[in-house]
Amino acid sequence: MTRYITRRLAQAVGVLWAAYTVSFLVLYALPGDPAKLIAGPDATDITPAQLDALRAEFGLDKPLIVQYFDRLLSLVRGELGQSLPTGRPVSELIGEALPSTIQIAALGLLLAIVFGAGLAILATFSRNRALSRLLLALPPLGVAIPGFWFALLLIQWFSFGLPLFPAVGNVGFASTVLPAITLALPTGATIAQLLSKSLANTLREPYIDTVRAKGAGPARVHFRHALRNAALPALTVTGLIVGQLLSGTVVAETVFSRPGLGRVTATAVAQQDIPLVQGIVLFAAAVFVVTNLLVDLIYPILDPRIVIGRPRVARVQTGVPA
Repeated sequence: MTRYITRRLAQAVGVLWAAYTVSFLVLYALPGDPAKLIAGPDATDITPAQLDALRAEFGLDKPLIVQYFDRLLSLVRGELGQSLPTGRPVSELIGEALPSTIQIAALGLLLAIVFGAGLAILATFSRNRALSRLLLALPPLGVAIPGFWFALLLIQWFSFGLPLFPAVGNVGFASTVLPAITLALPTGATIAQLLSKSLANTLREPYIDTVRAKGAGPARVHFRHALRNAALPALTVTGLIVGQLLSGTVVAETVFSRPGLGRVTATAVAQQDIPLVQGIVLFAAAVFVVTNLLVDLIYPILDPRIVIGRPRVARVQTGVPA
C-alpha cells in the first residue's frame, strides 16, 4: 500500500508539472502584450519606456526559458505568484472564488450521482420494455444538450415561468439549485449510460444465473449481487469527470452571473493573466489527482478481489480497464 501511494504521488507530481508546462506554453502563444494588459485599457497614453519598465518589473523582459524556470521554482516553493492586472496574490484570488464554486460543484455531483444511478437502475430493473428503452435513450440526449442552452431553459421555466429559484446571483441555497442542475446534466447522463450498460452486462453473467437458481428475487439479484460489481466502471468515470465539473462552472457561473472560479478563469484568460490561469490549472489538476487516488482506494471496498498495487490482477478479475 505504501509503495502504491508513493508511486501515485510521484505520478501526481508529473501530472502537475505537465499541466504547468502546457498552460505556460499555451498562454504565451496567445496574441497580445501582457505589459499593455497590466497597464489597463485606460492607459492609452502610456509610452514605450513605461511599457518596458512594466515588463522589467514583472520579469516579462527575460527569455522565455528563464521565465519558465523562474515560475517553476516559485511553484516548488509554494508561491503561485501575483495576478498581473491586479497585483494581488493568486492564492488569495482563488481562495475568494472557491467557496461559491464548491457549492454548485458539490451539489451538481450529488445530483448527477443520484439521478444517473437512479435512471440506470430503473431502466435495467423495469420489466416494461418500452419504458426501459425510453429511459435508456435519455442519457445520450443529456450528453448532447449544450450546457448554456439548458441553463437558459432552466431560467425560463423555473425563474420566469415558475418563480421558484433566482435567475442570477449568489444569495442562499436557492441560487445554487439551477447552476447545479446545469452541471449535473452531462455528468449524470454519462454515469447513467455507463452504469446501465454495465448493469445489463453483469445481469447476464453466469454467477447471476446461479443466484437466481438459488431462489433470489429480482430486487436481491439487482441490488445485492449485480450493482456492486457493475458500479466499478461508473465509479472510475465519476472520478474522471470531477475535473469536468470544475471546467463546467465557467458556463454555469457566466449564465447565472455568479462569482466563482469559472468566471475568474474566463476573465484571467481574456486578460492573459498568466500566473492566475496557471494557479487555477494547477488547482484543477490537484483536485483531479486526489479524486482519482480516492477512487482507487475505494475499489477494494466494492470488490475485495481487487488488491491495491496489483493492476494486472485487478484487470483480469474485474474487467475494468486499467
